[in-house]
Amino acid sequence: MPRHIAFLRAINVGGRFVTMDRLRKSFEELGFDDVATFIASGNVIFDTRSASAPAIASKIEKAMRKALGYEVATFVRTDRELAAIAAHQPFSAGDLQGARAFVVGFLAEPLTAGAVRKLMALGNAIDRFAVNNRELYWLSRQTQSGSTFSNALFERTLGVKSTFRGMKTITRLAAKYPCK
Repeated sequence: MPRHIAFLRAINVGGRFVTMDRLRKSFEELGFDDVATFIASGNVIFDTRSASAPAIASKIEKAMRKALGYEVATFVRTDRELAAIAAHQPFSAGDLQGARAFVVGFLAEPLTAGAVRKLMALGNAIDRFAVNNRELYWLSRQTQSGSTFSNALFERTLGVKSTFRGMKTITRLAAKYPCK
C-alpha cells in the first residue's frame, strides 16, 4: 500500500491548537493505515490504497472541517514525490549558504504561466523563488518573519491556496519515511 504525506494548513498556528493524537485518530477514522505525525505542524504520514491525491485531499479537508470547525487546506504527496522534493536543488550552493530561510510551498496544482510571472515579480534582493511542478521553493536572506513575503501575500497575490514548510523539515521527513 503506498505511503502518503498530508501537509495540513492552519494546524497549531493562529491560536488553533490540535494535538497530534487527535489528528492521528481523525486519519484512522477515515480508514487510513499506519498513521503517524511528524512534528506538531500538520504533517501526517499514512498508507492508503487510493492513488488519487485530489480525492484523498478532499476527503481529509471535509473531515477536518467537520472535526475542527474550520477549513484546513490539505496537500498530499507520495513518499516518492517527497523524496524528489527534498532532493530538488533550485538554488546554487552559494545562494543557500547566504540564506536565512529555505522553504517549500505546497500547491494543489502547478502554477499557470501567468501565476509564475506574478510570483517572480514578488522577488527582490532578499527573496528569490523557483517553481517545480506543484511546489514553490522560496529562498530568503532574512528569516521568514523578517521577510516581506509570506503565505498570506502569496495567496492574496495569486489566488492560490498553499502551505509552507522549512526545507529542513522536508529533508528530515523524507529521511524518516523513505520510499517503500
